[in-house]
Amino acid sequence: MKTQPELYEIFKELHERKDGFIMPNPWDGASALLCKDAGFEALGTSSAAIAFALARPDGTHAVSREDHLKNAQLIGRATGLPVNGDTEDGFGPSPADAVATVESAIAAGLAGVAIEDTTANPEIPIHEFDEAVERVRQAAKAASGRILLTGRTDVILNGVADLNEAVKRLVAFAEAGADVLYAPFPKDMDAIRAIVKAVAPRPVNVVVGPTDGTVPVAELQAAGVKRISLGAAPYTHAMAALKDSLAKVAAGDLGPVSSGIRPSVITKMIKDIPTA
Repeated sequence: MKTQPELYEIFKELHERKDGFIMPNPWDGASALLCKDAGFEALGTSSAAIAFALARPDGTHAVSREDHLKNAQLIGRATGLPVNGDTEDGFGPSPADAVATVESAIAAGLAGVAIEDTTANPEIPIHEFDEAVERVRQAAKAASGRILLTGRTDVILNGVADLNEAVKRLVAFAEAGADVLYAPFPKDMDAIRAIVKAVAPRPVNVVVGPTDGTVPVAELQAAGVKRISLGAAPYTHAMAALKDSLAKVAAGDLGPVSSGIRPSVITKMIKDIPTA
């Protein structure tokens, strides 16, 4: 197994690659190994997938920092690949909470970590601008040269502000020391290009693509996107397939639910995973 500093260097180099890379988000050991088998070079956790698998809501601190990082450690241990933590707001409102999450992610062996401007409070979902920037600034000081820090704004995702505010925050996060910038679900490719241009030369993460429709990977790469993550999409795709199969079982057709990967194949995949 590679050390945390080695995984960090590998992960950093992927962001420097001309066309960038795709980073899927598994949620357990088997899904992580399927991602590795498909040839992906780095993986990310998904706060939503972890929460849903535990029957908890996402983005409300219903999943603890410790539980999230244990999931990330499992994914890393199963694959040996760099893992980026989708660590929400840093599991607390203060800059000190963000710093604690950075330090804990390093100790857990992660190659990357994220700090959002969310609050875990649905009544006031986004931190004020100055607070958001200070939290990223303190996290960046702790992360510098040790783990790749993503500064993320969810103002578009939460519907509380437009692209201009998202760009303003991402530029400020870049100036505060974030290594990667991320605003989930811009509405179209023009918005993605505007984000890439505003924070250049810092790399930008896009989850799946713009909200007005999926586009080919090559189009995102041509727009300058360096990292394409999949977020909760692999998990929700798997759940959709399960729902469809179970509906057919309920109607009397056992075929679809019996056509999955055989347990013996999964057993062979996981047999060499080191124990915690």
